[in-house]
Amino acid sequence: MKTQLGAFVILLALSGGAMMSQPSGDIKRVVNGNTKFACELYQKLAAADGNLFFSPYSISAALAMTYGGARGNTAKEMAATLHFDGPQQPFHEAFGALTRKLQGEDKKRRFQLHIANRLWGQKDFGFVPEFIASSREHYGAGLEEVDFIGATEQARQAINAWVQKQTQDKIKDLLKPGILNNLTRLVLTNAIYFKAAWIEPFDPKNTKPGDFLAGGVKKTQVPMMRHSQRTRFMETDDFSALELPYEQHELSMMVRLPKKSDGLAALEKTLTDEQLQKCLAKLSDRQVDIQLPKFKTTAEFRLDQVLQEMGMRDAFDDTKADFTGLSSMKGLSITAVVHKAFIDVNEAGTEAAAATAVVIGLRSLPQPATFHADHPFIYLIRDNQTGSVLFAGRVVNP
Repeated sequence: MKTQLGAFVILLALSGGAMMSQPSGDIKRVVNGNTKFACELYQKLAAADGNLFFSPYSISAALAMTYGGARGNTAKEMAATLHFDGPQQPFHEAFGALTRKLQGEDKKRRFQLHIANRLWGQKDFGFVPEFIASSREHYGAGLEEVDFIGATEQARQAINAWVQKQTQDKIKDLLKPGILNNLTRLVLTNAIYFKAAWIEPFDPKNTKPGDFLAGGVKKTQVPMMRHSQRTRFMETDDFSALELPYEQHELSMMVRLPKKSDGLAALEKTLTDEQLQKCLAKLSDRQVDIQLPKFKTTAEFRLDQVLQEMGMRDAFDDTKADFTGLSSMKGLSITAVVHKAFIDVNEAGTEAAAATAVVIGLRSLPQPATFHADHPFIYLIRDNQTGSVLFAGRVVNP
């Protein structure tokens, strides 16, 4: 590698090449769909400046649970946007099987990968029993009853505390004040936590200040890790790619580095699931002299607008959304999709966490109105039961 590094793309891949057993066809379709969504969402989020980090799996999982309650065109748009393939029941079964596989299916592993889901529902609201049962069976998402109507803040704090615990204190305050209100009826949450050591850790003694071209143009000094190891590598005229496996080879990080220091934007445009698969296929064992900066990033997003731009419109429209698979109550729609993620890459390995919340509520109240009686007006006194006008008058000058 060059001694001066420009911007780069990292991908945490839940796979380790040939050493991993091949997933079943149903799980593979879910993975393929999630990967397509991940690449498309990356393109949207990459439009903003600065560092970027998110968990496409966490977002897909939270929205997959939500999809379980969607019907009609709302479900069709969600499936198309998120690339959820096939009828609902087999899809949820496959997504659940994928989650269990990622969790290790109770195998003893040296690294940590913890995934948790939870439903937070308004007490006594009357959710469809089949929806609750499916969420519990396929996503391990039990229903926690809270009081959004009378104790909104306490509900928000309870959800945030759960997320913080599931992510080892890495994701705090997922739901900011104002996200929930007395019209909220359900919040669907996913939390994921990952911590693993490199198969070949970097020696901290070799970490020294090195040049990094921030934004591809501005030279800055950063702690640069240095290491030489045999690993999978590929390069083209435009970029090079490196795979850094974690212990037990079940997970790996792929780093994609454009050849030009200002070539990140052009490289990002090529990030599709097809191009990613081609890149993975071309990786081969090489002895690689590696220089990689230590870095730590926290990022958070409101995904409402992005998901609508990607085609998931009806779910956010309180006049069109169809969540009758969730509840018979009319007027339910998604009011917010919130995501927060954290990553720390150092000589020993990687620690990462993310959480996603999908907030569903009743039709919003009309915009506040004004009524300033500062000029003459008419008034009536009427009986509400019969509609009889008992008194009538006007005020010209009070």
